[in-house]
Amino acid sequence: HGFSPSSLGRTVASTRSISSSPLRAETQKIAEKVLLNPQWPAEWPYTAKDLERMDESSDGLFYESPRLVYHIDDAAVAAITEYYTQTFQDGEDVLDICSSWVSHFPKDWKGGNVVGLGMNEFELSKNERLSSYNVKDLNQDPTFPYDDESFDKITCVVSVDYLTRPKEIFAEIGRVLKPGGVAMLSISNRCFPTKAWNLWMQTNDLEHIFIAGSFFHYSGLFQPPSCDDISPNPGRSDPMYIIKAVKK
Repeated sequence: HGFSPSSLGRTVASTRSISSSPLRAETQKIAEKVLLNPQWPAEWPYTAKDLERMDESSDGLFYESPRLVYHIDDAAVAAITEYYTQTFQDGEDVLDICSSWVSHFPKDWKGGNVVGLGMNEFELSKNERLSSYNVKDLNQDPTFPYDDESFDKITCVVSVDYLTRPKEIFAEIGRVLKPGGVAMLSISNRCFPTKAWNLWMQTNDLEHIFIAGSFFHYSGLFQPPSCDDISPNPGRSDPMYIIKAVKK
């Protein structure tokens, strides 16, 4: 039956009753409440149709031409980098999936093994923060070419909505993370609309947070997910949410 936008809206709404205290409402942003007490459907709710795109032609062709541009505005980019500054430790091994010419990692951070997994070799070759990279279409083959428990952190910047096999992808994220490692998805409201899946295009920011968090939940490999709203200038620049979970 799938997870219709209307049923998703009801589920999200049930997770975010706002306290009557204006101060509390201010200190605990609505977006961060979505994953506080989520009512997950008992079984994986997403259908093949939910995860189809308007353009089902080869992703390899779509990403063949390098795009050396930011896909979110400067304030949102700065917010991601600042968030990583607060959460990354020197020496950590980090995998950036759906990676490209920039990973938004802090300039002063000294990573260990920093790996990019992406679609465009030229873009990845321009990413100066990576120790190495691999070119792979995860929608064709969602397995990661890395050993079990190899990374302390996994990042994915504004791209989860392009991954058409999330159940398999999140199993892989859990497999290659070390126990206690953290996966961090950043999401905004920008996308290539022909390549984002149907359900994403039919739902709003709060529902996107719920959906992304659910992928961690259904894998069974993570502690309960949470959301940090790091939107730099609400209403004036791109929103930015981090959905993260710790590997069990």
